[in-house]
This record gives sequence, C-alpha cells and structure tokens, in this order.
Amino acid sequence: MTTAYQYRVMSIMRQCRLIYDKPSSGRWNMAVDEALLEAVRCGDSGPVLRLYAWAPPCLSLGYGQKWTEADPVRLAERGWGLVRRPTGGRAILHTDELTYSITLPEGHPLAQGDILDSYRRISQALLAGLQSLGLETQAERRAERRVQPAGPVCFETPSHYEVTTPDGRKVIGSAQTRRRGGVLQHGTIPLHGDLGRICDALAFDDEMTRQRAREAVHRRAATLAEALGGQVLDWQTAADAIVRGFETAFELEFVPGDLTSAETEQAARLAETVYGSDAWLKRL
Repeated sequence: MTTAYQYRVMSIMRQCRLIYDKPSSGRWNMAVDEALLEAVRCGDSGPVLRLYAWAPPCLSLGYGQKWTEADPVRLAERGWGLVRRPTGGRAILHTDELTYSITLPEGHPLAQGDILDSYRRISQALLAGLQSLGLETQAERRAERRVQPAGPVCFETPSHYEVTTPDGRKVIGSAQTRRRGGVLQHGTIPLHGDLGRICDALAFDDEMTRQRAREAVHRRAATLAEALGGQVLDWQTAADAIVRGFETAFELEFVPGDLTSAETEQAARLAETVYGSDAWLKRL
C-alpha cells in the first residue's frame, strides 16, 4: 500500500522546472547548463528542462576534442563563436536549431543506472516529442560492429540510443556528463538549413577532404525539415513538442520558471572564468 509520504515523494520526483530561454552566446549557454548541474548536484534545485538557442551561431567542441580541429580564421570570417562543452562527443555547429538540456539529481528515476541506461530513457521522451510532430523516428543501441573511426563532426555517426530516421540519418545529437550527485544531458535538434555548413568551421588538410566531409554529413544526418519532407517548423513549435514528449513518456509535471539569482551569478562566473577562457578552450 502506498503511503501519503510515498505519494508526496513521487509527486516531487515528477515535478520539473521548465525554462524557455532566449538565444545566447556559446559561452553563456554552456555556463548556464553547468550552473544548473551544480545547483541540482548540491540539492539547491530539482530537475530542470531548459530549451534554448544560440546567437550568434557557434561551433561547440566536445570535452575531449582537440581544439585544433576548429578553424578560428574561418569562424571569425563568418562571425561564428567557438566554445568547448562540459560534455563529450564531437563538434556541432549550433545554428537554426533547438537545443535541450535536462539536469537531474543522480537518484532521479531518469538518471538511474549507467550512461546508456539514462540515454535510453531520455531518448524515449525525445522520440515521443518528434513523433507528435508526425516524424517516423527510432533510437536503438548501436551494434558494435558498425562503429567507425570518429571524425570531427558529431552528426557523422549516430551513437547509442540517439534518435535517427528509419534510414539511419541522425536528427538529434546528444551528450551527457555526470558529477557526484547530478547528471546533465543536452542535445541539438537542427530545425532547417544546411548541416554541411559545419565543415566551413573545421580545419581540413585540403578542400577535397572538406568536400568529402560535407557529403558524409548530408548522408548521415537530417534536419527536422528534411525528416518532415520539407516542412519547416518554428523554434517554439519544436520546443513545445519536446516538452510534450517528456510529459507523455514520464508523466513529468512541468513548472515554468527562470534561473535563480544564485544560478545567474554562478553562470556569469563560469562564462568568464571557464567558457570564455583560452585555458579551457585550448586544454587539448
């Protein structure tokens, strides 16, 4: 028999702060995600789903990726930013997209188990959200025999439980980090545009290699518009669909909110001392 206390605990675990954030720079977006992770990890916040965008466009490198894979000159010519994420994976060009981040206490049902377990659970919500828009999508554990040498581009190769079209083209790129007490997973959903533009921001030995990389991205990845047969959705419509996906898959109760003053102060500090510093960007 479920007690009143157990019902209260279950209700608290279902509650999740929902933040619709304004487009911001790469360093600010990464700083906010880390500030939220720290707040959750320390017990100052419950779960948070944050939906945001990037302005100006920005190339983000994975935590363990060599910064020399980016081309700062080409980035500057285009007015694009450059940042290193706190999560793993390969490079992503953030433009014309919806980005989600979900931050959870490590004891939350969505975060239990290892990284693959939580990837699988969170992918269920992402699938439900995209399917509510009419997409045919899937998320399966990748067979080890299909693993290929990693290139510099995130969208070149689907990872375990990442969301793809039935023909295997990746439509969401996600990455996760865990710290004692907290879990952060964030990911990008390209809404429209040319996914091959990322190759204009990366360093290649020659233009033929750059063109081959561009063609590989087009073969292996798709925007939401391409997956919908040419229908272009606005940011808010896509964001609302992701919220519905989490509501449907896990019966989460979303409470609209913003950053707290403490989270804002922490994000400002991280944006200056970590994500805006060469020491972090050029650590590898």
